[in-house]
Amino acid sequence: MTTETPAPVARRVPTERVHHGDTVVDEYAWLADKDAPETIAHLTAENSYTEARTAHLADLRATLFEETRRRTQETDLSVPARKGGYWYYSRSVEGQQYGIQCRRPVRDGETEPPVSVDGAPLDGEEVLLDGNQLAEGHDFFSLGAYDVSPDGRWLAYSTDFAGDERYTLRVKDLTTGEVLTDEVPDTFYGTAWSADGSALFYVTVDESWRPNRVWRHTIGTPASADVVVHEEADERFWVGVELTRSERFILIDIHSKVTSEVRVIPAGNPTGEPAVIAPRRQGVEYSVEHHGHRFLILHNDGAEDFALAYTSADAPGDWVPMIEHAPGTRLEAVDAFADHLVISLRSNGLTGLRVLTDGSTDWYDIDFPEPLYSVGLDANPEYRTRQIRFRYSSLVSPESVYDFDLVTREMVLRKRKPVLPGPDGREYDPAGYEQHRDWALADDGTRIPISLVYRAGTPKDGSAPCLVYGYGSYEASIDPWFSIPRLSLLDRGVVFAVAHVRGGGELGRRWYDEGKLLAKKNTFTDFVACAQHLVKAGWTAPDRLVARGASAGGLLMGAVANLAPDAFTGIVAQVPFVDALTSILDPSLPLTVTEWEEWGNPLADPEVYAYMKSYTPYENVAPVDYPAILAVTSLNDTRVLYHEPAKWIARLRAVAPQGDYLLRTEMGAGHGGPSGRYDAWKEEAFVNAWILDRLGHR
Repeated sequence: MTTETPAPVARRVPTERVHHGDTVVDEYAWLADKDAPETIAHLTAENSYTEARTAHLADLRATLFEETRRRTQETDLSVPARKGGYWYYSRSVEGQQYGIQCRRPVRDGETEPPVSVDGAPLDGEEVLLDGNQLAEGHDFFSLGAYDVSPDGRWLAYSTDFAGDERYTLRVKDLTTGEVLTDEVPDTFYGTAWSADGSALFYVTVDESWRPNRVWRHTIGTPASADVVVHEEADERFWVGVELTRSERFILIDIHSKVTSEVRVIPAGNPTGEPAVIAPRRQGVEYSVEHHGHRFLILHNDGAEDFALAYTSADAPGDWVPMIEHAPGTRLEAVDAFADHLVISLRSNGLTGLRVLTDGSTDWYDIDFPEPLYSVGLDANPEYRTRQIRFRYSSLVSPESVYDFDLVTREMVLRKRKPVLPGPDGREYDPAGYEQHRDWALADDGTRIPISLVYRAGTPKDGSAPCLVYGYGSYEASIDPWFSIPRLSLLDRGVVFAVAHVRGGGELGRRWYDEGKLLAKKNTFTDFVACAQHLVKAGWTAPDRLVARGASAGGLLMGAVANLAPDAFTGIVAQVPFVDALTSILDPSLPLTVTEWEEWGNPLADPEVYAYMKSYTPYENVAPVDYPAILAVTSLNDTRVLYHEPAKWIARLRAVAPQGDYLLRTEMGAGHGGPSGRYDAWKEEAFVNAWILDRLGHR
């Protein structure tokens, strides 16, 4: 569509940088000055241009938003989870953006979680936090910490009103409803209570926004009196803190991308010195869970896909094997309950749950019927229990909450997320859709899994429009998930595909290792192979194929745009890491030093520098015919800074001016975009309307 509104033209200001004898001229480096009026003016002009270029989609956006809203049960209540003498749960209310956190006392003889009709409040509930009240007067709101003390008296919670993930921590007395004067600014994720609730542990960041300190706060005292419990000097490492389910120990997790160390403090002695479970060794990762007389150790020492061992809780030392390494079965977490262990794992590209009875070497896996699915433990706050709760979903099955008896193996469905009839009045029927696992062949002969979902009866003759999604970094897996907004695409005949490219963790640690550092290009060529396979197999055609990715998946989008611009008719890159080399060269930026073990250190290693420069999207923009590109970012994003996509779009317009490029910046949000659910639905409707427009559908 044409428009009289001209595309913004960013001013060119040559800025040189020299590394390893290589001189790079960056004409748009000035856009990194967030405080400059010219920067804000440029981003505002880009937003105006994008709005003008997509004005013809206003009705479609409104329709897609309404379809999502109609299909969603807006007033709803989660399945209550028991902890001590209370049931804890959250509620949502029609017309309100944010959740409401509640609890209700357990009644005499009550063993089953209470339910309500149509998501109404439970009789006798106590509202602990109302996100809508907290967010009043703010365009953005995020709840960070939400942590009730073991005795149920105190609530630690933290809030962010900018989207920069820097939270103010507060404490509420749940017996009186009073918010204490205790207030700690600029905290990060993660809190842990002492056993008696007298002390609260939390995390702060350094100047590069790396979580590097764990603090102890004594309730009723000013933050100025808080004590640093651990400070991590090595800039490759970050820290976290949590209380074990047994409530016996506070764990300080110290982790780099490839190495870890855990220190413990008895929760009954919060002023005690942290004790090291095992000193860090380069390349050895481990996590710790407390279970009775022992600490459980999930580790990769001589075990690529991890093994399970234990050591004494009284005097940690040698690791005694429990579950040996099994190549191809990636052990991801262990959760301890008084008489059972539950291991979260993945095998053959699917997640799973394995149960081990205490005192026995026998174990069993919980079975699930669908060929593609995702399963994972839900909130399980009680240590002494024979019942666990997990969440299950697939590309066609809405998210469901189950309770599972670890002894009898009885599985009870507690709640399936409702999918209400859409504006046309039709009920959602999973049988009206099909999910499928396909495989593409990469350039080096590796088989790459693809998950697909589509409306039943979709022709496989190349005529169907298709959206393919990818990520491929940090060993993060894009497991099958259900999406109400996606139904609006499927019902218009769109095939949705997920390319499980290397760099993710879908097929174990090897899958991750083959898509990082000097093997990173496998991520990009795998995605192109998947796109080409979708065409060869008859699912779609290049002029009916749109690619989508976010964050590191946005780097993937930029790379494949350069690598195979003729493979797609459109590309959506959300909060995209498209100027990766520039960022990874600057150790003062958030996350940079901790990222060197993921991407390599181009400052110190000329080979890494040359390799990254050969694939970074911004560095490799060329005068070719690119597909239409929509880049979406946020001004306050601290993970992928807004100026990366802003510079990328500016260079695309300058080098390949015949293309169609749009940039949209959320001026008051962070990495996750808008915070309220209705605003998030509007954002998704905006993106999906653009996708449907590229696919020729209304």
